[in-house]
Amino acid sequence: MNDFHLDRRQVRRNFGRAATTYEQHDVLQREVQAQLLERLDVYTQEPLRVVDIGAGTGRGSALLHKRYGKAQIIAVDLALPMLHAARSHLGWRRPFARVCADAGALPLADHSVDVLHSNLCFQWIDDLPALFGECMRVLKPGGLLAFSSFGPDTLKELRAAWAQADRQPHVSRFLDMHDVGDALLAAGARDPVLDVCRYTLTYSEPRKLLLELRGLGATNADSGRGRGLTGKSHYRRMLQAYEAMRVDGRIPATWEVVTAHAWGPPVGQPRRVAGGEIASFSVDSLRGSRR
Repeated sequence: MNDFHLDRRQVRRNFGRAATTYEQHDVLQREVQAQLLERLDVYTQEPLRVVDIGAGTGRGSALLHKRYGKAQIIAVDLALPMLHAARSHLGWRRPFARVCADAGALPLADHSVDVLHSNLCFQWIDDLPALFGECMRVLKPGGLLAFSSFGPDTLKELRAAWAQADRQPHVSRFLDMHDVGDALLAAGARDPVLDVCRYTLTYSEPRKLLLELRGLGATNADSGRGRGLTGKSHYRRMLQAYEAMRVDGRIPATWEVVTAHAWGPPVGQPRRVAGGEIASFSVDSLRGSRR
């Protein structure tokens, strides 16, 4: 599906380092979170368990706790320092749980989650079949998966500026909406609905954008990135190329955001995996079928 791979250890390291600075730079993340919460209106039941994948500093988990006051809320994140920072959003009454885990290997039982929520996390996972297969495994039949992710046009200006400096990958690449949709269907998700929206943030200078990315932990984690220090001459060429892109005196940065929701499949619905298809049934559903 894709010709690039992310370094998971680097992703964990980047976000772990950004745990204390993340909320100083998360203006866009808050805006996308608000839109994602509105998408949850399609789920009209009262959930018992809600899981926030890629919870980060826990702001979204706290909003889910406020929305679903009777549900168990579980915040899952790959970076332990992020979950430590999430303590600032824990309420004294029935605080949400925090679990350090990989989204591709959730420590949850099959069909045990009513709502799976993830705000701007899935772009840091390059194995979409494994990711969505795991989501469908833990989601109850008829449960809701709602998430947002960055698309390939994200930071296209910064990527173009670096391309004029050298040929090394300096900006992480992201999958487009069609790849995401195909992976959802292959995993067995029902009735997926995907939308794309583009935001443009502006800065007084390119360095302000780079500072923001570092503060968010959203720095390059491409496994093909250069491991050495970037030379000063390359860095200056990138800055000069970016300066030429000013619009009305400001430096633009595009963020392409894919927002989606889908429903958990009924038990036994086949889903595609490497090597074929699988379907699962409870033991109870098979009782009495043997003579």
